[in-house]
Amino acid sequence: MLDADWGFAGAQPQPISTTLAHKMRTKSTVDPREVQAGADAFQAHEKRDAIYKVSTFLVDHFWGDPLQMADALGVLLLVWNNAFYRYGLFDYDALERVLRANMAGLNKFRMRGIETLGREDEEPITVLFAAFLDGLAIAEGKSKGFRSPVSVAKALHLLAPGFFPLWDDKIAKGYRCHYSHDPSGQYIQFMKISKDMAESLRGKVKTRGSTLLKVIDEYNYAKFTKEWI
Repeated sequence: MLDADWGFAGAQPQPISTTLAHKMRTKSTVDPREVQAGADAFQAHEKRDAIYKVSTFLVDHFWGDPLQMADALGVLLLVWNNAFYRYGLFDYDALERVLRANMAGLNKFRMRGIETLGREDEEPITVLFAAFLDGLAIAEGKSKGFRSPVSVAKALHLLAPGFFPLWDDKIAKGYRCHYSHDPSGQYIQFMKISKDMAESLRGKVKTRGSTLLKVIDEYNYAKFTKEWI
């Protein structure tokens, strides 16, 4: 059971609006100046980035301790995906178990950049994505069991910020990778697009001490989610 359009299981993605459709980009049309403009707009408008910085610090500080790492992920998820978790919280113990069971793989992904993504990564990413879908599912109330591919991407990004990209409903639609069906497969496709973008943007946009994937997400968020540019 997946969330779609901040809704719940069985919801179909809404048709892509004319506004979003004309904003779609491929690796051949991405313009570093546009990406920089989107990242600048994000910095000017978005006040929640402090949560990202705090969560990133906490994950780094507690790395290797799944109990504390689960708490650190919760700091961001309950703010950034509050539209989903307002219907019920995930089980921190379940998330801790997922982290503990996958630490070896996470250690490897944490050291990598998106440009290193290869076909051999698809199976372990699929398995990892499915595990986090379960670990971050709503664990209480009427919405118990509902899962969020958005939360999974946010968690994976915090755990390996140079390798796993962020997305949300509008961003996924904007790149025609919506997660209402085959979420792990769609996420891998989104990773491939993000890899192409990163390769074309390396050295051409300001990272401000963050990762290139974070800058790309700021652009995507400004472009598709908020329509600031």
